[in-house]
Amino acid sequence: RVAFGAIRVDSTQYLGDRYNLIQLGSTRELLFRDTLQANPHTYHAAIFGGIRYEADSTALASARRDSLSADGDTWAEYALRHQERAQRGNTWTYLPGTAIEAESVSAGLRKQHLRTDTYTGFAASEEAFKSLATGKTSPDILHIATHGFFFPDPKDTLKRSAFAFGEQGGAFKIAGDPLVRSGLILAGANHAWQTGYPYAGREDGILTAYEIAHLDLSNTKLAVLSACETGLGDIVGSEGVYGLQRAFRIAGVQYLLMSLWKVPDEQTAQLMRLFYRYWLDEGQDIRQALRQAQQDMAKKYPPEYWAGFVLVE
Repeated sequence: RVAFGAIRVDSTQYLGDRYNLIQLGSTRELLFRDTLQANPHTYHAAIFGGIRYEADSTALASARRDSLSADGDTWAEYALRHQERAQRGNTWTYLPGTAIEAESVSAGLRKQHLRTDTYTGFAASEEAFKSLATGKTSPDILHIATHGFFFPDPKDTLKRSAFAFGEQGGAFKIAGDPLVRSGLILAGANHAWQTGYPYAGREDGILTAYEIAHLDLSNTKLAVLSACETGLGDIVGSEGVYGLQRAFRIAGVQYLLMSLWKVPDEQTAQLMRLFYRYWLDEGQDIRQALRQAQQDMAKKYPPEYWAGFVLVE
């Protein structure tokens, strides 16, 4: 839960400037110190971004997959016309930066000759995500730019949770299982979030950590959760963090890039562009690529804009 790299050493340096910090899910990972190298000619990537969360059953039913291109597309153009301050958390409003981020990441991956599938708008659905969980053929890189949520243990927030049944998303807020109290928001989720019920015959668009833990992403080497608080969860004894972090590891993902707090839309997109550039374009290993990207961001922004993202191995 601590962004160690952003701890001040002195007036000019952070801890991440002085040391190459590596965060492991458990001490057993010390036996496997290999790092993920860029191998673009064989990787397959799936990108989610520019997601539409409003309730529109007709659009959801007719949504089709559209690939973003470097020349621009409907969702990126929409984003450019609707630039506003946004955070990837709280209410599920459209995030313009995620469309731009998805376009930028997709273009960069294609430049390196990766097979890239991009899901935007109403096509970025829970059904589309679950269709990727195919074991040995799950995407090597999974990038999800959206809203994320984590709610604290209701036993620690009794006064608040007593009224949760009347709130939007109340069933998730009062759940005893931490894997239900954390998740990612996909297309059309606002209907179920507001009413408590999905459209007939469709998923609700609220992808919980519990659901992810029951998927097979054993071929996925890197999952980038470009959303708010995706690294949070309950601390259970010596078992680590129970939340999205644990869920993706159970599903078989090797590396996780996730956030510890609410992250700003525009600066997150900048950070992700830098990360992929250093990793895939310049061939740095994945740990160094994130470190270099964050050091670049630190020259322009305070830690709350970039230090929330951590790489968990």
